[in-house]
Amino acid sequence: MAAATATQAPFDLQYQYVSGGLQDGNGPCASCASGCTSNNGAKNCSNAGGGCAWWGCWQYDQDPPGEYVRTFDATCAGEKPAQVPMITYYQILQSSGVTEGAPEVTQAATNATFMARYFADWRFLLQQIGMTTALLHIEPDFWGYAEQHASDPTTEQAAVATANATDCGSMPNTIAGMGQCMVAMVRKYAPHALVALHASAWSTNMDVAGNTDPSLNVAGEAQKTAAFLTACGEGSADFVVVETSDRDAGYYQCQGRANALWDATNATLPNYHQDFAWVKALTEALNKPALYWQTPLGNMNDADVCPEPSSGTITWHDNRVDYFLGHMSELAGAHAVGAAFGAGAGDQTTPETDGGNLVTKAKAYYAAGGQALCQ
Repeated sequence: MAAATATQAPFDLQYQYVSGGLQDGNGPCASCASGCTSNNGAKNCSNAGGGCAWWGCWQYDQDPPGEYVRTFDATCAGEKPAQVPMITYYQILQSSGVTEGAPEVTQAATNATFMARYFADWRFLLQQIGMTTALLHIEPDFWGYAEQHASDPTTEQAAVATANATDCGSMPNTIAGMGQCMVAMVRKYAPHALVALHASAWSTNMDVAGNTDPSLNVAGEAQKTAAFLTACGEGSADFVVVETSDRDAGYYQCQGRANALWDATNATLPNYHQDFAWVKALTEALNKPALYWQTPLGNMNDADVCPEPSSGTITWHDNRVDYFLGHMSELAGAHAVGAAFGAGAGDQTTPETDGGNLVTKAKAYYAAGGQALCQ
């Protein structure tokens, strides 16, 4: 959200993506203005001309690399009340150049040269966080694609010890070892941060979030995902990240997806009670609380325009803000400790285009005393 919006209600948390590209070599650039000469698949590290792909130079080019994250942490700490910074680290797809899905697992994660840069980038990010309290969210979708590829991550190859002997030389060269390594690096470099892997409701090749079959064993699907993530280091993590959808329901309905809008009466599937049942089974199998992330911001008062216009402000309808902020006790019952709202793409509803719905509902929620989400 924009800085002005962040102060309109006593929000607890802000999150940002760290994505787009890696540093040119096996370590951070020395300067954001010069000294970066190799091409990073798109744009090199130097931000002298603007548009740097690497997050470490998403700032004024005279500031040292990593200032973007340090400034974000400081901005959150300076809000009234202070907010917890959350960083979603989403680099494999964006930086590797492979096609989304299985190639991220079978091509990117097995490439020792790429993974050496990847682990160096993760290390540098953690060093910028240092002793700050923050939430770290590792690779949305990736673990879901890995589980779809093979149900046992200890059998899936990945360059771990061979790519990062500095931190994880004793860990297996598998997808399981990759997750274990990333969690262990958090403990080493950012000891006050809390870390989570991402649980996808479609990771078992059955999309629970969109399911319309009342006979589906929702808890059983959650337990499969929990077992996979546990092997990948989630057992040593602090929480697990879940999501309802990456786009507004209205957007998907324009694309022809009939079941994108969940039934707020919970009479027909898909609905909220099904999703909460999945999250409850997941968190209980992991013995970790959940945080909902990137929850769509669509406003039910907005009328969709299909097909999507090519320009102008775009808004879509969705009922997730309304349902979540009206039923926080149900999130608590599923062992969720919070909900973060945000657009999953540039053509989705934002806190600035939702007609003030998020801010209004959040103010009302806090004014009523709120719901303690720790259960």
